[in-house]
Amino acid sequence: MRAINHESCTDILNFPRQGIEENLNKNCTSFLDNPKLCMFPQYFLRYITAPFFILNTAYDVYQFHHALVPPSADTRGHWNRCKLSIDSCNTRQLDILQDFRQDMLVALRSFHIYSRRGGMFINSCFAHCQSESQDTWFARDSPQIYSKTIAEAVGDWYFSRNTSKLIDCAYPCDTSCHNIAA
Repeated sequence: MRAINHESCTDILNFPRQGIEENLNKNCTSFLDNPKLCMFPQYFLRYITAPFFILNTAYDVYQFHHALVPPSADTRGHWNRCKLSIDSCNTRQLDILQDFRQDMLVALRSFHIYSRRGGMFINSCFAHCQSESQDTWFARDSPQIYSKTIAEAVGDWYFSRNTSKLIDCAYPCDTSCHNIAA
């Protein structure tokens, strides 16, 4: 996954032509031999000084469908049933999804451990954009980690009530999810 991300982003973004490199964090680009790596969180997070909160699912459906297994890489449709229903995934597919989650957590590890001003809510839902509606933000049945909704975790972080760095257990442990691919 790591190699695919770096190579595909380099090709797709074509840094010199797009002018993206000039907008990357200068501390990051001057520190790394390959400044293009500053597009990826495992490289740029340490250079962000403003407080920020990371809200994401460990199994982001958009990334799952368009980066991990894009249609162009699955021309025979081996992943079609799995994409429609996680219960239809075979053992190998579930292992790949667990590796996808683990790669994300590894990329966020230094932020999780060392960031004093950052917060996070990384749940194990198969979803995308959990902050845009009340049912995933603050409803009674909103996704939760350790009995905290997204809104409560963000509030704890924003008002400095708690460190608020929450990471969910791996799928299928979270029963509070509003899964898109259920």
